[in-house]
Amino acid sequence: MTDAECLELLRWAAPRLGLRYEGFRRVRGQVCKRVGRRMKELGVPGLAAYLERLEADPAERALLDALCRVTISRFYRDHGVFEALREPLLPRVLEAARARGERVLRVWSAGCASGEEPYTVAVLFRLGLWPRFPDFGLEVVATDADGALLERARRGCYQRATLRELPSEWVDTAFTPQGGELCLRPEFREGLDFRREDLRQRMPEGLFHLVLCRNVAFTYFAPPVQHEVLARLLERLAPGGLLAIGAHESLPEDSMGLTRAAGALPLFHRADTGI
Repeated sequence: MTDAECLELLRWAAPRLGLRYEGFRRVRGQVCKRVGRRMKELGVPGLAAYLERLEADPAERALLDALCRVTISRFYRDHGVFEALREPLLPRVLEAARARGERVLRVWSAGCASGEEPYTVAVLFRLGLWPRFPDFGLEVVATDADGALLERARRGCYQRATLRELPSEWVDTAFTPQGGELCLRPEFREGLDFRREDLRQRMPEGLFHLVLCRNVAFTYFAPPVQHEVLARLLERLAPGGLLAIGAHESLPEDSMGLTRAAGALPLFHRADTGI
C-alpha cells in the first residue's frame, strides 16, 4: 500500500469509525502495514476493492477498527506525570479520602494495552505511597478493547527495555527474572482487575480517585466522541479525583470545569473540588 493509498484509507475510515484522522499522522505507516497484510489475506486486488468490501461488510469494518488501534506502552511512561502523582498529588488525594473514612485507592487505567500502566500504578502505590498510607488498599481496574493485549497484561512479564524509566530499585524489588523476562511478583498484582471494554461503548461503574486515559481517546477519537468520553470519565471521578491524559494530548475545548493540577503536566482535577 502506497502512502497516498494509506491516506485515502484513513480519510475514508475516520468518520465511519468515530476516529480522528489527524491522530494517525505519526503512526499511519504502522496501521497501513497491518491493513496491507489484511488485504493480501483477502486477496483483494487493490484499495478500491477493499473499500467496496468495507462498505458492504460490517464485520470487516469492525476488523479495520481493531487494526487502527495503536499501542506504544512502557513502565513509568512520561515519568514526570508519575513523579507528580507520587508527590504531591496522590498523597493529597489519600489524605482527603482518609478524612472521608475511605481506605481504598481506586484507579482506572483506560486503554491499558499490555499492562505497563496499571502495573506502574501498583508499584508506585506499594513502594512509593503505602509506607506513608499503610491503612489503604489499592484497586485498579484496567480496561482495553484488545483481548490479546489483555492476555499479555495478565501474564505480567516484560522485557527489561520496557522497564527502563522505572526507578531501578523498584525494578529490583517488584520483579523477578523468569526465562529472559522480568515478571511482577505476586504482591504487585494484587487488586488489579483486567477487563475487555471499548471506551466508546462501555466503562466501569463506580468512582475513581485517579483515571488514566492516555494516548487513546484524545489522540485517536473524533471530537464528538472525545466530548462524550470526557463527560463519562468525569462522572467516574471521585471528589478531588485526578484525570491524566497523554503528554501530547489536549482536552476538548469545553473541558467541563477541569483545571491543571501540576503545572504544565497533563494532570487535571475539577476546579470546584481541587486538591
